[in-house]
Amino acid sequence: MEALLALDGNILLAIQEHLRVSCVTPLMVLISRLGDYGMIWIVLSVVLLFWKRTRLAGAAGIMGLLFSLLVNNMFLKNLVARVRPYEALEGLTLLVPKERDWSFPSGHSGAAFAAAVAIVCVCHACRLKWLALVLAFLTAFSRLYVGVHYPTDVLGGILTGTLCGLAGAWVIRQFSRMGKDVPDA
Repeated sequence: MEALLALDGNILLAIQEHLRVSCVTPLMVLISRLGDYGMIWIVLSVVLLFWKRTRLAGAAGIMGLLFSLLVNNMFLKNLVARVRPYEALEGLTLLVPKERDWSFPSGHSGAAFAAAVAIVCVCHACRLKWLALVLAFLTAFSRLYVGVHYPTDVLGGILTGTLCGLAGAWVIRQFSRMGKDVPDA
């Protein structure tokens, strides 16, 4: 386990040393901050509720976000209680304000993938779904770039977020099949 933790820290430091580019840094900080409290994903999901053809995708995104909040932020973070890398690694440069919660799993990555996967699963005719996936991957990478998560935190968030997104899409499909579709706006 010690070897995995050391590798995790070394990969994060390598990302900082070799992949940070000054002209990209403001964009990575912005993408990371847009994910604070899942806000970009909440806004996107709510916007999708306004149109009938994307309404189920919006509802699935919200359901995935709720599942992610419960699983990642309220349960797993407190169960694992992993300290943030900036508290444990020497030489790490933090690009955003310090977070107040635990590190594993990444809540930003979990929320991003929960919403994006739910939207992709439900919104078959929507071109927005591919943009959501790209933004989810950028969000996950941004958390490494700005120095607030280890790679395994982000991978954990991607995995649990994907599962939460699948669950959210499944729940919304079940309600839709029962004739209890999300009501017209």
